[in-house]
Amino acid sequence: MTLTLTLASSSRIRRILLENANLRVEVKPAQVDEEAIRQALQAERASPRDIADTLAEQKSLRISRKVPGALVLGCDQVLDLDGRILSKPQSPDDARNQLADLRGRRHDLLSAAVICRDGEPIWRYVGVAHMTMRDLSDAWINAYVDRNWPTICESVGAYQLESEGVRLFSRVEGDYFTILGLPLLDLLSFLIGRGDLPT
Repeated sequence: MTLTLTLASSSRIRRILLENANLRVEVKPAQVDEEAIRQALQAERASPRDIADTLAEQKSLRISRKVPGALVLGCDQVLDLDGRILSKPQSPDDARNQLADLRGRRHDLLSAAVICRDGEPIWRYVGVAHMTMRDLSDAWINAYVDRNWPTICESVGAYQLESEGVRLFSRVEGDYFTILGLPLLDLLSFLIGRGDLPT
């Protein structure tokens, strides 16, 4: 029998990754004030890891309380540039500015996943990938944003590694699925260990 997982997110790529792993996915996006939570945690000097984990948990909990018995997956991704957290770009100019800040430097992508059942967390994981961006020219950044907006507004750092965004990087260290926003291998290991998926 194929497992049904409730995804507390409208992320297209996360849904595709789960479906490609032969999981049934029920999408129920969680409505949480991510910016308010992020700002409160930053005011408390929370680490980027804790911010990603808390946001993923809040999304999972919000839906889990409404769907008794379901396994609800909440996810969040944080970009850490030397302690500064970048959010999804709100405009093409914002995307250009983010890419200008990232070029020629290394940053970390943290992808958090939390599963809740009946309003209680039962599993959590935060994957980390290290990303080194090429020293891009202003002209190339401008053309890249023009070609890829508005798709890149869905991603922290204004890039998607699964498309033209791969050209931005000289080095990538870490799990590919974590970079896409879901530590899929660790999630599958948990579900297999529970007996929810056959091996």
